[in-house]
Amino acid sequence: MKEKKTAISLRNVRVTYRSGIPFIRAKNEYTPLKDISFDLYEGDSLGILGRNGAGKSTLLRLLNGIIKPDSGKLINHGHKTALLSLTVGYDQNLTGRQNAVISGMMMGLEKPYIVSKLNEINEFAELGGFFDQPIKNYSTGMKQRLGFGVAIHLKPDILLIDEILAVGDTRFKKKSEAVMKEKLTSGDTVVLVSHSSTTIKRLCNKALWINNGVVAKYGESSEVVEAYEKSQKQ
Repeated sequence: MKEKKTAISLRNVRVTYRSGIPFIRAKNEYTPLKDISFDLYEGDSLGILGRNGAGKSTLLRLLNGIIKPDSGKLINHGHKTALLSLTVGYDQNLTGRQNAVISGMMMGLEKPYIVSKLNEINEFAELGGFFDQPIKNYSTGMKQRLGFGVAIHLKPDILLIDEILAVGDTRFKKKSEAVMKEKLTSGDTVVLVSHSSTTIKRLCNKALWINNGVVAKYGESSEVVEAYEKSQKQ
């Protein structure tokens, strides 16, 4: 069996959020990630589990390079990432088409290639004429479909998904899950944050459980989900 290559490595990573008035000593601090270490391998579909506030979305932002750790090391071994999240904003005054182009360029892709994929993105997202309207006119579901369409059709090396499968109508959920399953079997690298342990067990081959800012368990998804579910009943 061919050994998988490491895509991203984390070693003793810590992230602290701080708030307060500059130059005033007292500050509010919150540390969602205290000591996180694991390796994400090429071709894995990794599910992230944990209670609300466990740091799951913070971890995705780390993997995407949006934020940096306060301490520890995060090494991306030359892979382009795309974060698909309803909390990562678009420019509300630009159209869906313009936001799709900007998103692709932020992935490091060439503009001509992105433009060649725009019709496919719109067809998948089922936006019709709304594709050329400002994002501020979109519903939450429309933004979700656009984000998923961009991420799927522009094909980053690593796709990071934050709870997006839990939003939207039933038909589009099924469509999204079908695409996820296709990516899994095709050997693409995916990281999925979800409150649904059932979804992670069904779609992911690996899972990571975060508890109190550290890795409680990492390994085969069925084993991690079983341990996580057991802890919720205690």
